[in-house]
Amino acid sequence: MVLFLIGLGLGDAQDITVKGLAAVKRCSRIYLEVYTSILTEGKEKLEEFYGKELILADRDLVEQGAEEILRDADTTDVGFLVVGDPFGATTHSDLVLRAVHAGIPYRVIHNASIMNAIGCCGLQLYNFGETVSFVFWTETWKPESYFDKICKNRVMGLHTLCLLDIKVKEQSIENMMRGRKIFEPPRFMTVAQAVEQLLQIIQRRREEGEELGMTEDTVCVGVARLGSDDQVIRAAPLRELASCDLGEPLHSLVVTGRLHPLELDMLKVNAQQGALDGVKMADSSTFIS
Repeated sequence: MVLFLIGLGLGDAQDITVKGLAAVKRCSRIYLEVYTSILTEGKEKLEEFYGKELILADRDLVEQGAEEILRDADTTDVGFLVVGDPFGATTHSDLVLRAVHAGIPYRVIHNASIMNAIGCCGLQLYNFGETVSFVFWTETWKPESYFDKICKNRVMGLHTLCLLDIKVKEQSIENMMRGRKIFEPPRFMTVAQAVEQLLQIIQRRREEGEELGMTEDTVCVGVARLGSDDQVIRAAPLRELASCDLGEPLHSLVVTGRLHPLELDMLKVNAQQGALDGVKMADSSTFIS
């Protein structure tokens, strides 16, 4: 018997592959991972399309209760469904390793993820550098290590895919300390929120006299609900994306590096009229400040 890790793609229930759907049909128990990403449709729509009941798998179950997921997987087929591709999060590599150590065979059925679908914005995938993650800032915790990675990519002329924070089934510090299973409402970082963080970092570092690897005029791309029928792609200088409302989640952001002429032409398709008129290929300072 097999543990199936099945990618669901990025849009809705119908984005599962033919091979993935066949695997779902043969599984006796199916988990839906719900904390690294979301589809535009909920659990009920997926169950209706697959003809199978799904068990929601939150962070605690996947990272601390993997034994439950793997239970009986040596005698019956078990499915683990992941939005995007199964290996879009390192957590799922851990699940595979646990299966291997338990002597349970596994099979991976891939699908589109943000890591390759982002090419639809017009930027060439082999021109991307290290991917970074943004987290929601708090009053006492404002990490900005991702900014240095973005600048490092830009020094090499590379674009940066920025994955934006998702808070699902999170507890407040007070409820956590008191042991109360009360969870905060889900939160999904928007492009505008991510851009506001970048603008604050740029302003602070400029005031401290640091040499900046990007500025408010750096060309960026905001994307929302990639893979769905109502996906949105917007290219503009960083400062303009701060007031850009891209609608419902999920959002991602790309900070560009050195642009190829074809890339710029594609970005202009997704830009507000005139937003990128000042960008010239011959002026490398446009990209590396």
